[in-house]
Amino acid sequence: MLSLRNLVLKPGGTPFSHDFAGSAITVVIGRNASGKTALTRIIAGLESPVAGELLLDDIDITRQTPGQRPVALVTQAFVNYPNWTVRDNLASPMRAARVAAAERGRRVDRLARQLGLRDLLDRLPSALSGGQQQRLAIGRALAKNAKVLVMDEPLVNLDYKLRETLTLELQTLLHEQSLTVIYTTSDCRDAFAMGDEVLLLADYAPLQSGRPLQVYQSPASPLAADLMSDPGTNRHQSGAALQLIRPEHLYLEASDPRDIAFPATVLSRETNGSETFLHCEVEGAHWVARLDGLVGVSEDQAVTLYAPADAMIEFPESAVKSSGVSVG
Repeated sequence: MLSLRNLVLKPGGTPFSHDFAGSAITVVIGRNASGKTALTRIIAGLESPVAGELLLDDIDITRQTPGQRPVALVTQAFVNYPNWTVRDNLASPMRAARVAAAERGRRVDRLARQLGLRDLLDRLPSALSGGQQQRLAIGRALAKNAKVLVMDEPLVNLDYKLRETLTLELQTLLHEQSLTVIYTTSDCRDAFAMGDEVLLLADYAPLQSGRPLQVYQSPASPLAADLMSDPGTNRHQSGAALQLIRPEHLYLEASDPRDIAFPATVLSRETNGSETFLHCEVEGAHWVARLDGLVGVSEDQAVTLYAPADAMIEFPESAVKSSGVSVG
């Protein structure tokens, strides 16, 4: 277990404590400048916290150098040695640790097989695709035989289909390694695709943590609800309260007499074949409905959007003001 104790990520920041479970993947979600990269660099030893401690299995690693602590880091850049083959890149952390040649060869072969690189061992990184290069970078991190693997938005530079494929592969591979994995992203879909736990960050401090489905169903604040929604939540002022409706909970036809109706005007639509994203104006605000299949509506068409009553997420005015979310 990796434990953060009264950690402060930036000058004037809020101290916080958090435990990252062993043999589990924690997906850390936040927008730009939320503190995701600062957190990963502090855990990896590339930066020092403003205050606080990091404990790994109750051992204080706060002042250990990157080489001393059993932590591996993978970033969004493909950090591989360009003049070394795939085999040599995978072996490099083991050479540095003076692992015997026979054991080194066995571990390289096992990693290459797990990462789908076995037929590419004699190639240079320049001869690999983007996905293969990122697999190699992940393999080099795993070869370090660390206890903690930190991944700072490792797939953000890959195209959507390749990212989707690698996400599924990573979930299986990382669970096989029995590591404490910290995976940062701005995409909540990663939490559902591979996360055992989720940690939401904003302004260099936690908003909420827990199981992905639990955080999705019971967000602690309007911002937490937005971070766990793709696209973001739609907002509706109801008296002194703010009501949030997720795009996937809106429909063009009512299915229950208790459904809440929202008159809307279609602004535009976009589709990927299996889904249609309907952009509408509702009470002067921009809403998005995420609908199944192809939807035959046109620009400027008047429609009615329906939301199940139990799908409405409501926050009192005090919670809205403290979260900094505009209701206008």
